Amino acid sequence: MTWFTEIVREHSTALVRYFARRGPRQDAEDLAADVFATAWRRRDDVPRDAVLPWLYRTAGFTLANHRRKHIDLPVDEVPEAGVARIADDPELSVLFDAELRGALASVGERDRQILLLHAWEGLDGEELAEVLGISRSGADAALSRARKRLREAWGERMTF
Repeated sequence: MTWFTEIVREHSTALVRYFARRGPRQDAEDLAADVFATAWRRRDDVPRDAVLPWLYRTAGFTLANHRRKHIDLPVDEVPEAGVARIADDPELSVLFDAELRGALASVGERDRQILLLHAWEGLDGEELAEVLGISRSGADAALSRARKRLREAWGERMTF
């Protein structure tokens, strides 16, 4: 029980943010609770040295199931606020956000998942491999390919 309490305490904020970035914010806490319920039921399957990647992988499945239930769910919403803004110019910043959203929308679902896990959740290397269910070298290659496709999509879309 202590193990589970520590996991919830340590990773609940990360999971809520994961869901809030990908769908309706009002569902984020409920979806995170679903992931923790799964972790409790499958506690023997949770790798003690890779808990967060396991939770993110489970979160991906939970979100996919949730999306199947709700057709009108927004996909991969980029937050309105961010640390990097173009010269604090509100109009240019909005244009930049729209271009980024468009570029992200134009890459495949798997590339988008990889990019967002890397950029928003800070995963790379072994953690990214664990979430994706592939080898470390496979995850590195997948991230490299996803970045390349995003750069290409970004270049095609840049209008300013």
